[in-house]
This record gives sequence, C-alpha cells and structure tokens, in this order.
Amino acid sequence: MENKYMRNRINSMLKQASWILRVTQHKDKPVPVLVIKERVWIDNENSKTKNHLKDRGLIYGQSLRRCIPIIQTIIREVRDREGVPLELHTFLNGERITFRGNLPLDEEAGVKLCLLFKLQERVQDMDRVELMAWRIQRFSREEAAYWLSRITQYGEAENRWAKAGMRLMLGGQPQSKDIGQMLERLRR
Repeated sequence: MENKYMRNRINSMLKQASWILRVTQHKDKPVPVLVIKERVWIDNENSKTKNHLKDRGLIYGQSLRRCIPIIQTIIREVRDREGVPLELHTFLNGERITFRGNLPLDEEAGVKLCLLFKLQERVQDMDRVELMAWRIQRFSREEAAYWLSRITQYGEAENRWAKAGMRLMLGGQPQSKDIGQMLERLRR
C-alpha cells in the first residue's frame, strides 16, 4: 500500500519537477544508466508544449558503482511541496538496481547530480570520481548552481577548460597520494 502511495506521489510531481533522474538502460552501456534531465520551458506561443526535458548528463558502470552512496545521500533530501521526504534513495538500494523509471528532483539535487555527471566523464581514476562526488554533495544549492554554470554557459573551449579545472579542484591531481586520505575523512 505504501509503495503504491509513494509511486502516486512521485508520479504526480514528474510533470512539474525542474529536474528528473531517469534510471534506464542503453544497449551499449552497463546496466543501469542514470540520466539527468532538466526541464526547459519554451517561451513560444506557437509551440504545443510549454516545456521539454533536455538530457544534461549520464553516469554508469564503475563510476556509478562508486558514486551510488553519494547519489543516494543527495536524493534522500528531496521533498514534496508539503515538505514530506519522497524517500527516493530507496529506488536505488540493493546490490542490483532493478528500478527503471523517472524520479522527480528539486533544484538542489538536480544541479548537484548534473555537476557530478558532467565532471566524472572521461575520468579513469575511480578514487578521484568518488572524491569529486563527496565534495559536490557538500555544496549548497547556490554553490552547485554557480559551478554548474561555469562549465556549461560559455563556448566549447571555455567549458572544457572549466571542467578540467573543476576536476582538479574537486578530485585532486591524478595519482596523488592525498586522495585516499581525503576519501577516508569524507566517508565518515
């Protein structure tokens, strides 16, 4: 009964949520794949739809396995309009994530996950990926939105440089011996 009630609450929020976390599968990637989508509002009288969802990033495989506890922590804080927790982290529990579908996110969870998904791309060192995730999780909504804007709002070269700088700032130098020590402190 409670599960059906929760699904109805969550489904009712999907049409208006500013961010959506889609748990899905892609034929060329390990299962599951998490895709972060942003609701973009259309300011055009001729358009039949007033908004659409735009893919902003994805995570899967080893990066996802290392970041699941942090992603759960981020989405655990999402609440409905009345302030009641949605318990979204329960959809990502277990050794194997079997849930497939969409989860509504608030602005804070959406920008944090988007920032994480974009920064972890092409990073081979899983300790650095996890370190970036823990540090992003500790950002305020405003900090996460600011840093996301720095890596998405400029030209292609500027965005690429900003991502490289953010990876270094949040995840340290590749092969740095300090990464393990920092991870131990943050995992507590």
